[in-house]
Amino acid sequence: MKSLSRIHLNGLRAVEAVHRTGSLQKAADELGVSIGAVSQQIIKTEQQLGRALFHRTSRGMVVMETASDIMAHLSEGMRQFSAAVALADDQNDKVLTISVAPIFASRWLVHRVSDFSSRFPDISLRIDATDRLVDTSVVDVDLRIRVGRGDWPGFRAELLLEQQILPVCTPRMAEGLTHPADILGLPKIIDGKAMFSWDVWLQAVGLAGAEIRARHEFSEASLCIDAAIAGQGVMLAWQTLASSPLQQGQLVAPFGPAVKTGFGHYLVTADKARRCPKVERFKQWLRDELAMDMERLAKAAPFKV
Repeated sequence: MKSLSRIHLNGLRAVEAVHRTGSLQKAADELGVSIGAVSQQIIKTEQQLGRALFHRTSRGMVVMETASDIMAHLSEGMRQFSAAVALADDQNDKVLTISVAPIFASRWLVHRVSDFSSRFPDISLRIDATDRLVDTSVVDVDLRIRVGRGDWPGFRAELLLEQQILPVCTPRMAEGLTHPADILGLPKIIDGKAMFSWDVWLQAVGLAGAEIRARHEFSEASLCIDAAIAGQGVMLAWQTLASSPLQQGQLVAPFGPAVKTGFGHYLVTADKARRCPKVERFKQWLRDELAMDMERLAKAAPFKV
């Protein structure tokens, strides 16, 4: 341990963060300091170690090949530090930190957490709305909810719900529609970041290759659903995203079927994460809540979802 007395821990944290995130900016954001402060910490650490750790290039900080073993041990050490602090936290078992995509958080989860709180009053939820999967060395996230194919390296994924999509629009816009092909004449609201396209649904109803006329394109699915509710066009929406507006009558699904995309909602945890009672309670509650919501949605829609 004597060797640690000549190295500042803050410097080692800065070195590890830059190595893990691959960016001075991302490391600075994570550590809550400026880029200049991170850079200075790295310089001081290199001086204290008596050797350089990074190449300074036009592409940023690149770890030297001769420093790869140092980085491997440093990363493992920081994981152990973080785990030790988490175990020492008396409040750790009372706070459940969920990392969830903003669209799922705002359109589905946030409206239902009061039920979880009433069932488990001893657990407080902390919801981090982000699409980014934090590195497994960061252990203050207990559970992540993500949409994808379930193949995230370094993480364990459990399928929560297969993603299905269906066209939705206002009741007024749906008036006079008698066949799926009639939807082609309506203006489309496009989600610019969607993992799927209209072709997936059109092929399922025998309209493969049909031309889509877009009215508006948004970079967020939440904005798309708001535009659909405002009567600006028809949107191809996930069943979870459209569930509440459909049940409330703000939107209707003029035609089925709800089509699978190959993606799904997943419960994601770090590969090495231990089973935790508070996480298991939340996972079971979430499965039950989703199942009940899908049953209600099936009654609101004119076809099986």
